[in-house]
Amino acid sequence: MAKPPTIAIVDDDEGVRASLASLVRSLGYQARTYGSGAEFLRDGVSEQPACMISDVQMPAMTGDRLQEVLLSAGVRFPIIFMTAFPTEDVRRKVLANGAYRFLTKPSDGETLIRCIEDALAEPA
Repeated sequence: MAKPPTIAIVDDDEGVRASLASLVRSLGYQARTYGSGAEFLRDGVSEQPACMISDVQMPAMTGDRLQEVLLSAGVRFPIIFMTAFPTEDVRRKVLANGAYRFLTKPSDGETLIRCIEDALAEPA
């Protein structure tokens, strides 16, 4: 039996990480959670996830900066950004850099499920 896709969740809010991980696992996927972009970079690139859900506003390294680091390393996979503080500049920037979606917090479960499933269905 094939291993289910892994979804990386990068958010500095532990409650958000836990709820997203629970949602991801309820869909039959594996979830790996990280409290920061740096934590993901230490671990996440060794086994590239099928998709990432990332907060934008995080201390030390923002989600859009994490995306830039991954792109400069040649690492590409769908990234769904979520933020409670959306700005048009950041939205434009992450989408121009290939983000799969840019959602505002809170996002409802149905929207997240649709985004994850659509991102995983996209050809690599």
